Amino acid sequence: MARTPAGTPHDPRGQERFHEARAASTVAGAQPDLAAGVAAIRETVRTLKPKPGVYRMLDARGEVLYVGKARSLKARVANYTQVKNLTNRLQRMVGQTRGMEIVTTNSEAEALLLEAQFIKRFRPPFNVLLRDDKSFPFILLRADHSFPRIQKHRGARRAKGNYYGPFASAGSVNKTLNALQKLFLLRSCSDSFFANRDRPCLLYQIKRCSAPCTGRIDEAGYAELVGEAKDFLAGKSSAVQGKIEQQMAKAAEALDFESAAILRDRLRAATFIQGSQAVNAAGVGDADVFALAAKGGQIGVQAFFIRGGQNWGHKAFFPRNTGEIDKDDVLADVLLQFYEEVPPPRTILTDRALPEQELIAEALAAKAGHAVAISIPQRGDRRRLMEQASRNATEALDRRLAETGTKATLNRALAEFLELEEPPRRIELYDNSHIQGTKAVGAMVVAGPDGFETGQYRKFNIRTAAGNDDYAMMREVMQRRFRRLAEGEEEPESGEGGDPAAPARKPARGHEAVWPDLVLIDGGKGQMSAVRDTLAEMGIEDVPLVAIAKGPDHGREGREVFHFADGREKTLPVNSPLLFHLQRLRDEVHRYAIGAHRAKRSRGITASPLDEIPGIGPARKRALLLHFGTAGKVRAAALEDLTRVPGISAAVARQVYDFYHAGG
Repeated sequence: MARTPAGTPHDPRGQERFHEARAASTVAGAQPDLAAGVAAIRETVRTLKPKPGVYRMLDARGEVLYVGKARSLKARVANYTQVKNLTNRLQRMVGQTRGMEIVTTNSEAEALLLEAQFIKRFRPPFNVLLRDDKSFPFILLRADHSFPRIQKHRGARRAKGNYYGPFASAGSVNKTLNALQKLFLLRSCSDSFFANRDRPCLLYQIKRCSAPCTGRIDEAGYAELVGEAKDFLAGKSSAVQGKIEQQMAKAAEALDFESAAILRDRLRAATFIQGSQAVNAAGVGDADVFALAAKGGQIGVQAFFIRGGQNWGHKAFFPRNTGEIDKDDVLADVLLQFYEEVPPPRTILTDRALPEQELIAEALAAKAGHAVAISIPQRGDRRRLMEQASRNATEALDRRLAETGTKATLNRALAEFLELEEPPRRIELYDNSHIQGTKAVGAMVVAGPDGFETGQYRKFNIRTAAGNDDYAMMREVMQRRFRRLAEGEEEPESGEGGDPAAPARKPARGHEAVWPDLVLIDGGKGQMSAVRDTLAEMGIEDVPLVAIAKGPDHGREGREVFHFADGREKTLPVNSPLLFHLQRLRDEVHRYAIGAHRAKRSRGITASPLDEIPGIGPARKRALLLHFGTAGKVRAAALEDLTRVPGISAAVARQVYDFYHAGG
């Protein structure tokens, strides 16, 4: 039995591909039912009013196909029923639409922001998608301590203080942060570390901290350094450098050569920060610069981040799902999704006019809390900066196309070596990690045509496999990965396997509902047999399986052996580019599995027996441990002693006592 039930019009490769592939093609043998899609849209149009808002197109599974905004929902959505006026891409979307969800807003600008939020959340296959999901790093100068700390920051901006950025990468922010520490001697340690020092740490010895923790600088002197740092980061670097030069000259005149040397080193740090900027942004102030390049059916967008006239880095983006979409619309979508995570500056420079440019500026201004101007630079420093961004966009796209060509070549070679019908678009790799069977974790890594899909990685906490049994662990991982996937296609009427008495299980959704084109297993014959037999028991027979063993004596000198499901074995030449590619895939899942295992082991080390008591959270657990010292003493405590603990009521004390003495 193959994985697709008999009579079901599915392609042998499974369901529609995720992202672009899901948008670009439909299931073989079942063309999009435009009539059904138009009927579903018309049913929604009947209830709509001419108000601004956001609409979501849904397929038969309830997955979001497309997110759009409208000044008038009724007029905009009704346009989708005029099939002859739609592009091929939109016709495919309408053909897959089986329902809609509507959210009304107070204004079109608010709808624009909500649209970007929904696109980031649902990642619909018919919307332009910004690939990079990582949050951008900032430098945070905290304001919640008498001696403020300077540090790198990612994520939500909840801490009180001044944020500077975004920086293009962790490397760029780390280099700048190191130079800023040398320049302004601000502390980078945590508050608890600061409070418990009785002598300066190493950073003071290497002249990267002024040691306020031990009183080597008073609060007023430290506040002066903080003020200089704020001025420098706000773009007043020349004034700060001039002040340091004057102080250095005075120290030299007073023959205080030690202080003069420290000031000289600080001045060098300022020069390093400015000299390390490859982009000349003098006179630009706070601005982000975006330039777009298109070639070979792909689009690249180069962004420069300028703050206070200083370049905080640059980054290239390669958005998805850009086919049949105007380049101006692509850039507008990139901006809105980018500023969903990053606060907009007052100035945004682009290399082209954007559709609804004034509306986009209004929406970003509402998000930022200050005016935002979007413009195309025509002359001067800003024009030269835009030309440099355009050159960088073209060069980045050329590199991308070259890398894509290399990956395509490797994928074709992979298909030939593993005897696949076509190059795989979705490769899933599996591995386990444990220590003698304890804290066992399974890992799944996903690789696509453009590289690793980190957002689709998955960890499996091993539940049923007993002892040090790698094969049983691999069987459990396969069952949990493919059981819901297979049942989702067969669609049992109720419960597991259609048994009315069995509890209902939700079908696989999102990327987990996509069949892999190739499954690679980190292991040898035993792991291959375990995976092959497990999938066969579930009626799944046409997923290509290959196990990668490390060769004789588990050596890593390129002697990997590839085990096929039918028992055959193959090897590759030691210097083969394809072998290096497969080793990289294998090493990535191995790295991810080990990381998941170590994280689970670390959590186990810090776990407490008190965690098992219902209703005992972190605060009450802390109160009990502070009062008694150890969990063992809490267990042995009398009820009267438990009631004396600050923050522990009589009812909670009884709950703790009964947990340990039930049946006693």
